[in-house]
Amino acid sequence: MIAIRSDGLALEAIVRHEFLRIEPWGPDSFRVRVGRQSIVDGIPGALLPAKASTATFAMGEQGGSIVNGALTAIVERSVTDTGGDVRVRFVRTRDGKELLAEQRAHFWWPGARLFMSEGNGHYRLEQRFSAYAGERLYGLGQHTHGRLDQKGLVLDLVQRNGEVSIPFLLSNRGYGFLWNMPAVGRVELAENGTRWVADSARQMDYWITAADTPTEILAHYADATGHAPMLPEWASGFWQSKLRYRSQEELLAVAREYQRRGLPLSVIVTDFFHWTHLGDWRFDPKEWPDPARMMAELDRMGVKLMISVWPSVNPMSENYRTMLDEGMLVATEQGVPHHAPWRDKGFNVEMPVAFYDPTNPRARHFIWSKVKRNYYDMGARVFWLDGCEPEIQPGHPHNLRFFAGPGAEVFNMYPLAHAQAFHEGMNADADGDGEVVLLCRSAWAGSQRYGAAVWSGDIASTWVSLQAQVRAGLNIAISGIPWWTTDIGGFHGGDPESPEYRELMVRWFQYGVFCPLFRLHGFRQPCAPFGPEMTGGPNEAWSFGEEALVHIEASLRMRERLRPYILKQMRMAHERGIPPMRPLFIDFPADARAWDVDDAFLLGPDVLVAPILHPGARSRSVYLPAGATWVDPWTGARHLGGTEVHADAPLDHIPVFLRDGAEVPVVLSPR
Repeated sequence: MIAIRSDGLALEAIVRHEFLRIEPWGPDSFRVRVGRQSIVDGIPGALLPAKASTATFAMGEQGGSIVNGALTAIVERSVTDTGGDVRVRFVRTRDGKELLAEQRAHFWWPGARLFMSEGNGHYRLEQRFSAYAGERLYGLGQHTHGRLDQKGLVLDLVQRNGEVSIPFLLSNRGYGFLWNMPAVGRVELAENGTRWVADSARQMDYWITAADTPTEILAHYADATGHAPMLPEWASGFWQSKLRYRSQEELLAVAREYQRRGLPLSVIVTDFFHWTHLGDWRFDPKEWPDPARMMAELDRMGVKLMISVWPSVNPMSENYRTMLDEGMLVATEQGVPHHAPWRDKGFNVEMPVAFYDPTNPRARHFIWSKVKRNYYDMGARVFWLDGCEPEIQPGHPHNLRFFAGPGAEVFNMYPLAHAQAFHEGMNADADGDGEVVLLCRSAWAGSQRYGAAVWSGDIASTWVSLQAQVRAGLNIAISGIPWWTTDIGGFHGGDPESPEYRELMVRWFQYGVFCPLFRLHGFRQPCAPFGPEMTGGPNEAWSFGEEALVHIEASLRMRERLRPYILKQMRMAHERGIPPMRPLFIDFPADARAWDVDDAFLLGPDVLVAPILHPGARSRSVYLPAGATWVDPWTGARHLGGTEVHADAPLDHIPVFLRDGAEVPVVLSPR
């Protein structure tokens, strides 16, 4: 006998040992959990407590339904060769259109939901849904595969350098879907069905929402997982970085040169190996003798110092023994708790290092106490949370054990919990100003609520890589992260003396102007071997020759003009969850062609950006969405939406169009 019932708060179904619960979770949204015997509360996930919503229930002989605004969930009894079962469908309330429905794997066994025992109450879990002709799927974090539409792909749900796993999808069918599980697994977006897989977890947990427009879906998602704070004004400017400035005087010399040249600069970076040992979380006094004086001088220039803080701990560091003895390090199921090789200061050979466990509240408090004493109390307010996937080598998350649970079940939430440590600490400090900006190499659903900005990791310095960044940035924006950037010029390599590379750098700068955060970083040639003495070639605005500098300076000046507009879009992201950088279909969902454009984007509602993505290109085709008139600020020419234009792109600018002639100062005045 299959039991389907409602307690006025949720719709529940019991099928033998399987327990399914559907709850209203914010406007037009449901949370669905499926467990064995019962639902377990307190398992880690991304969802915040639900906002109140009014739902209505209906029960009948064949099942039951629950209506929450625009979305209706239907639980239907079914008969199979292996006994009774239930099928869950989600339909649009106003017209009954099916948005997403479960799909059985086989007429006999298994069904749409599969529990395969891993022992000790954990299971390999599979959740299957139907596929739909013409469906397009966007989001899923940030990936290097170079695709905007994710349909047809199989993606690992695991954190890696450059591969940020955020299991949220936005469908052109009118729904958003969050796999609310930080478990390692995969998602298969095939033509014959969609399958979500968790390698090992205790129960299934997902959230679904529906709305008439993508902006409403994204607003619901932000309400469910958290809104980003308001970006501070200073963070909208230019960030200077390289791998790496090796001393206080070397860094100050660069900042002083920006000031001497009159070039805008908001942030400059102290990269890794500035420490005594990995896990000491303090400056090496031989290279950084007076950090407080350095930060005071930078402050007089109007420049913030960003400091690289890694989550790894050298066994020879001053904090290792305390953290090990008090259970603040990530443990292992088998073997010693060391997870990556590292050649640290004072050692001529690689040695294994551990990682602290940010899912442990005591560990979060401990690391912040060290960062506060050694950086924050000296004046530092911006932190670079590098290697925060975490960067384990080899990649063995299934062998890890966290305070929050086994690695297979909770690994993907590491970057979220790491950002939480800094957010909690900075907001608890009595002298803090409430501004939290954390540059992170990884994120999970909800990271945005802790002030996490994401950059696209250690990418190649190539045109192909630049092309992939455009799509990666748009997908992570859809995934709830409004603060995003790339290493302008790419990270790995790039010869500042090469004319070909200089062209790439100019075009990357022109693209970077319109990214939410505007940041130069990279490991330029000549590149030293990995180790505490390492540095790369020059990577400042003037490092790429006089001709390139003319164009780079023009990009720096344009960004300064755009900062008020960008901050206005950041306010929208903070209040409504609408990312500043987004695909065309977010604002023009009724234009079918807008859903296909993957080489151009919108910055806010008024600026359409078409970056140059190929060497030697001096023009390109640009599709202008229907429903607006578009003005070329370089020429003053007006174009009707719903058309494709051929835009000039000399080396001094990329094609940009203003919606209905909006007064956004891309140029000082039209030509």
